[in-house]
Amino acid sequence: MSIAEQSLLSFGYQLISSPDTAQVVIDLYIMAFLALIWMYQDCKVNNKSIGYFIPFALLTLVFVSIGPLLYLSLKGNLATKTPT
Repeated sequence: MSIAEQSLLSFGYQLISSPDTAQVVIDLYIMAFLALIWMYQDCKVNNKSIGYFIPFALLTLVFVSIGPLLYLSLKGNLATKTPT
């Protein structure tokens, strides 16, 4: 992104300006919103702090799928560890 000729905001505006791609972007952000709700609820159930949730939420808001994927991968690694 640092060497891109176009900013992230102008790229997003370009995607929204076409009805076909706008529908995809809207669907992705609906999925992101639902993932945010799920991650927040999961953090509450697993007694994680809001500070643990915020980085995943920010990644989700900016890059949509990276936040939930990272959350799931780290959650999987934490779940496989045996308590000492």
